[in-house]
Amino acid sequence: MSDPKQLKIVVINSLVVPEGADVAAQVQAERARALRIGLLEGGYNILAALPPDADLEEQIAQLQPDVIIVDEQSDAALKKVVAATANERRPIVCFTEDNDKEKMHAAIEAGVSAYVVAGLSAERVKTVLDVALARFEVDQKLRHELSETKIKLAERKVIERAKGLLMERHHCSEDDAYRKLRRLAMDKNLKLSEVAQRMIDVADLLL
Repeated sequence: MSDPKQLKIVVINSLVVPEGADVAAQVQAERARALRIGLLEGGYNILAALPPDADLEEQIAQLQPDVIIVDEQSDAALKKVVAATANERRPIVCFTEDNDKEKMHAAIEAGVSAYVVAGLSAERVKTVLDVALARFEVDQKLRHELSETKIKLAERKVIERAKGLLMERHHCSEDDAYRKLRRLAMDKNLKLSEVAQRMIDVADLLL
């Protein structure tokens, strides 16, 4: 998106200080409020602010945000966010006061695009979101390239097996078998790997 401030953002953090809450809970609630104010003052579009114990998977599916911000890492909330975006990945930004390296590594491995320790000031919002979006785009590109490589490798294996079947049946060379496959693919207007897979399926049925 050309203008980051047009991003639709969902924030996951505490909304209300529980009655009789301890100092830590009050501090967390104030941080949560400051984060939302910082985003709004920065001109960002907050679709919703959801508590960590909400049905995040359903809410995210309904809201379709561009970016998800998890404030003050809750392992349970973060896991729910990652699960909710498993099939439709989105940039996830996590703000926390916990500088535990193991938690940081676990969050990044789980799919978090940016893990920010020591809070968020309004002037850092744009930089953090820009970094998260850039990292997400790079990660998506790498995932796509890996997926393409796996598909091509699988197709190559199918074609090699089909060639082997043709060579065995027609007592022909590897080049001749490949040409037969190509001719069949052209005649049927199919990909080479699709013809090869059909040939293997038929051969398996005859076993």
